[in-house]
Amino acid sequence: MQQWSPYLAGAGIGILAWFTFLLSDKGLGCSTSYLKTCGMVESGLTRGRSREKLYYKEFIPSVDWQWMLVIGIIIGAFISSILSGTFRLGIVPETFGARFGFDPVIRFIIAFIGGVLMGLGARWARGCTSGHGISGNMQLSTASLVASVCFFAGGIGTALIIYSL
Repeated sequence: MQQWSPYLAGAGIGILAWFTFLLSDKGLGCSTSYLKTCGMVESGLTRGRSREKLYYKEFIPSVDWQWMLVIGIIIGAFISSILSGTFRLGIVPETFGARFGFDPVIRFIIAFIGGVLMGLGARWARGCTSGHGISGNMQLSTASLVASVCFFAGGIGTALIIYSL
C-alpha cells in the first residue's frame, strides 16, 4: 500500500516507545545520534583528543541503540518505498522542483541549510520531534508539550510561506 494507516503507525510507534523505556530507561529520540556521529568523526580526525571535551564526556561519541535507530529509519523507509511501489531515484523531489525549480545545487544548498537549522533547533530544544513529541508527551512533560506546539506552529507557518510563493 502507498499510505499506511496513521492509527496503526501511531500504535506501532507507541509500542516501540514503551520498549525503549522498558529496555533502556530512555525515551525514543534520535537527535543525539547526529552529534555522536560528529564526535566520532572529530575523534577520528583529532586522534581521540576530542573525547576530552566536556561535551563529549556527557554525550559519549559511540554507536548505541539510538544511533542504530537512525539507520533503521533509513532502511525502513527504503523497504516501505519498495513494497509500496513508490521507490525512485531522484535528486530534486517533484514538490520542490515545482515550486523552486529542478536545479540540484539549489536543492542541496536549501537542504543543507534546513538540516543545520533543524539540528541546532533540536539541540536548543534539548530534543527532536520524536524525543519531545513522542517520549516527552508520553511522560506528560510540560517542556515537551510546549516544544511540540512550537514544532507544529513552525511547520504550519513554513508550509504556508513555501506554498504561498
